[in-house]
Amino acid sequence: MSDANSLWARPLVSAVIPTRNRPELLALAIRSALRQTWPKMEVVVVVDGPDPAAATLLEANEDPRVRVVFLDEPRGGSEARNVGVRAARGDWIAFLDDDDEWLPDKIERQMRAARAMPDWFPVVSCRLIAQSPSARRVLPLEPCRPTQPVADFLFCRSGLRDPGGVMQSSTLLAPRDLLTAIPFQPGLAMHQDWDWLIRVASCKGVGVSMLAQPLVIWRVEDDRATTGRSCDWRLSLAWIRETRPLISPRAFSWFVAIQCAWRAQASGASLRARLGLLGPCLFEGHAEFRSLLSFFVFAFLPPRLRRWMRRMFGGSRGRRDESPGLRLVFTRPVSTPVLRKTSS
Repeated sequence: MSDANSLWARPLVSAVIPTRNRPELLALAIRSALRQTWPKMEVVVVVDGPDPAAATLLEANEDPRVRVVFLDEPRGGSEARNVGVRAARGDWIAFLDDDDEWLPDKIERQMRAARAMPDWFPVVSCRLIAQSPSARRVLPLEPCRPTQPVADFLFCRSGLRDPGGVMQSSTLLAPRDLLTAIPFQPGLAMHQDWDWLIRVASCKGVGVSMLAQPLVIWRVEDDRATTGRSCDWRLSLAWIRETRPLISPRAFSWFVAIQCAWRAQASGASLRARLGLLGPCLFEGHAEFRSLLSFFVFAFLPPRLRRWMRRMFGGSRGRRDESPGLRLVFTRPVSTPVLRKTSS
């Protein structure tokens, strides 16, 4: 990044959209990026492997703001995003999944927030509207506080009614130089967003903030398979152990208690395997009564019973219909690195 004055003199924002086999949804995502009120936008679509339907759609595009990168073979979401960052011309990058949409003023609000932050490298997120075939709700229940550690926000919960923190990839805006210095981890099968956020938040010079306004429509809870909903609890446990030096012991225990536990239960893991997760929760982190209670709920109760308990004792997971007049398209011991700007 050059100096601050030149940065704000030409604030081109690049929307990076990785895609594979979702041409109809991709068209909606691109349209939402091009309809931003921020005056200088470009869209970089990264087609992650052979996808004739997406190629047909994109070849018919006549908007010069849209550029396309075709990958010969699938490389996964992390590397597709990295490819898009390298191809982008903007000083700022905003990620958009191909099945999500932005509200028209998302980028404008986030750029204003980034400009007001004192950090060398501001990362700005926002709340979102989780849209499913049966309901819509605003998540997270409360935005991340400026002084709150990112991992604590993402993983720790106040009780059964708390769905936890949400800082999904389609909400993220960050300087291109930050993403070049700290890219998404290639080859990571799960937890790609969380991994990047935790690593950048551990660097001095980086600030992470979240706008209270819901500015993204996130399609959830349908029949689509996603890596984030994978039931491979072993991968989750291996990842959180690698990440352990960057997060609090409390956040570690909460992750095992919920993220590893529900995956083990959903995959049909043996009773011995599920009970075995109690060891990391107790002895590798800092377990609390609430996290231990959550462990037993998520490790041993079927999802239908958990949902019933939430309705009976916890109330709604989120506030519904908080955006009047919104027309929804979807039915859905480590040394601390220091990042500094340079004059070149």
